[in-house]
Amino acid sequence: MPSFGKSSTENLSQCHSDLQLLFNIVVRKFDCSVICGSRTETEQNRTFLEGKSTLKYPESFHNLKPSLAVDVCPYPINWQNHKRFYFFAGYVKHVAESLGIKIRWGGDWDGDTIIDDQNFNDLPHFELV
Repeated sequence: MPSFGKSSTENLSQCHSDLQLLFNIVVRKFDCSVICGSRTETEQNRTFLEGKSTLKYPESFHNLKPSLAVDVCPYPINWQNHKRFYFFAGYVKHVAESLGIKIRWGGDWDGDTIIDDQNFNDLPHFELV
C-alpha cells in the first residue's frame, strides 16, 4: 500500500484537516506526492511570476493557515502525462464526494466536467469550496 514520504507528509500537514483526511485516504489506493501546501508571500509571488498561478499573495487559498488548497501529483510525477492527472483528479473527486468534502480542481475550475473551457490549467491543484 502506498504512503506519503517525509516531504509530502510535511506539505499536507500545512493544510486544512479536510484536505489531510482526503489525501490520506487517496494515497492508500493511488500513489501520489503532495508538492505544495501553504505558501509564503515570497513563494506565492514567485509562483505567480513563473506563470504557475494567476494569483499574487495573499489572494491564493495556499496563503491561508491552514491552507485551503493543496497541489498533489500522481506518483511518479510525469508533467507531460496529462491523461494521468485527469484520471487522478477523477479519483480524488470521487473520494472527496464519498466523504462529503466539496473540492474544486484546477483542471475544471467551474466544475462542469467540460475540461476544454479552461483559461488556466493547474492540474495538481485541489482546493476546498
